[in-house]
Amino acid sequence: MIKITKKNIEKKLLEAIKKAETELPKDVVKALKKAVSTEKGVAKIQLEAILENIKIASKQGIPMCQDTGIMTFYIKAGSEFKYLADLKKMLENAVKKATKEIPLRPNTVNPFTGKNSGDNLGKNIPNITWELTSGKECTIHIIPKGGGSENMSALWMLNPGRGLTESKKLIVEHIVNAGGKPCPPTIVGIGIGGGADICLQLAKKALLRKIGKRHSEKNVARMEEELIELINKSGVGPMGIGGKTTVLDVHIEYAHRHPASFPVGLILQCWANRRKTIKFTKNGIIQVI
Repeated sequence: MIKITKKNIEKKLLEAIKKAETELPKDVVKALKKAVSTEKGVAKIQLEAILENIKIASKQGIPMCQDTGIMTFYIKAGSEFKYLADLKKMLENAVKKATKEIPLRPNTVNPFTGKNSGDNLGKNIPNITWELTSGKECTIHIIPKGGGSENMSALWMLNPGRGLTESKKLIVEHIVNAGGKPCPPTIVGIGIGGGADICLQLAKKALLRKIGKRHSEKNVARMEEELIELINKSGVGPMGIGGKTTVLDVHIEYAHRHPASFPVGLILQCWANRRKTIKFTKNGIIQVI
């Protein structure tokens, strides 16, 4: 067990980032192995290559993809967490060290000058979403988000009268048209309601949910299952070369909306569904999960 100190926090953040980049979560590996058993021909060979890639990355401690992504952090912190005020700086230090030591590909570019910072830091990057609660505990979810799948994001502002019906059609069409660009089989995050920014935030946060875990509300869970079935019937398949597995899962989160607005946001995550969680307990212990 590791006690919480500034030095240990940065050390464990660096460890968690490395694990996120080199070790795919068990639920993702399980889903990919299951997909292998349903495919044949080139689609099966492609999935087997992906699994071999995952095995090598984990064994050798190297990133599983050359696009090591942009770091995205979701933090749920108690207001009494001792290092709350220092956490942003410690995250930045960990990202900078990770870039040099793992190493990570420098991916942060100024949109106006085209200059790469060289350390995966920059204006409003890494992106941090904060949720403040009571208590002394803190949980940080890490998602290294690649550019190829991110480029396939979408936002629709729909007519409220046809929102749910039309959204299903648009989601399926969008993923089919994306083909192999987001490196399928993908995980689909969908946010519904709120506003334009809120639904996209919900869509990305939905990627934190484990594969196979349905939404707690039955009507939402049914829509997830319906979309999985429809998308996988499209025949896009692994890496867009054809097959039965275009998505590994669909996760939906929602917020209440304005009566005149029906926002729907979609964020795709490639097969390299990289994520890691680090917890700081009220007893002063650090856990990387």
